[in-house]
Amino acid sequence: MSRSFRTTDGDPNPDLRPVRVAQRREEVFSEARNLAGELPGWRVLEQDEARGVLVCERAGGLLAAASRVTFTFEGPADLPSTTVNARSESDGGLLARDRSRVLEFMKLLHRRVG
Repeated sequence: MSRSFRTTDGDPNPDLRPVRVAQRREEVFSEARNLAGELPGWRVLEQDEARGVLVCERAGGLLAAASRVTFTFEGPADLPSTTVNARSESDGGLLARDRSRVLEFMKLLHRRVG
């Protein structure tokens, strides 16, 4: 069974909404890439700073499958304004963890760049 979760403006939890900060896109991208490298169970699969896409994997556990989490970074090249969205997808496992994995990352990212 395929599962997914994505950040939305309408989510009641502020940590599950897109992260919006007054920083340049490349700075926020770099912080997110570093965070993914530091967090246990996370690893970077693909990174394309020019397109503003960072793809990570969050390792699974006994009952939950691994999740593929894609972060997109949007903002003008000449202004310090960036929006980060996340989408997590997983296949298999007894428990869905996509929402909690997005929350785990976005909460820490917001602390770093917010």
